[in-house]
Amino acid sequence: MSDQLSIRNAKPSDLNDVISLDTVTSKTEKADYWRGIFDRFVTGGKSDRIFLVAESNGRIAGFIAGEVRAWEFGSPPCGWVFAIAVSPKAREGGIGRRMFDEISARLKQTGVTTVRTMVDRDNKLTLSFFRSMGLRTGRYIELEKPLD
Repeated sequence: MSDQLSIRNAKPSDLNDVISLDTVTSKTEKADYWRGIFDRFVTGGKSDRIFLVAESNGRIAGFIAGEVRAWEFGSPPCGWVFAIAVSPKAREGGIGRRMFDEISARLKQTGVTTVRTMVDRDNKLTLSFFRSMGLRTGRYIELEKPLD
């Protein structure tokens, strides 16, 4: 499958495929969220916001999204990957790696030298993937509190 694979910028016409793939992989339907992301990342045209899709045989097999974020709690500018999905039928073919390598290269072109993400500790698949990409525990610690 990965032989005919291309990694490209998402287009507005990819929205429904991204929503469908996310619904399958996350088991949560959040179409309004993705419409907002597409407004900011796909039609917004800013170089520090990146939304890529992996296309194989005319079908979306995966997507990855990230941006440059800066100075949150003193953190210098860094790349931030906030979404990734690969079709379950297309996994283990290197699609995730190719998308991550491409978004990392594009983030580096903006001048950042670090890429970050956040993963649910119970999501072993995604955690293993990012570890295989070389991501490790960083300087910043996520803290949270339930709001009753």
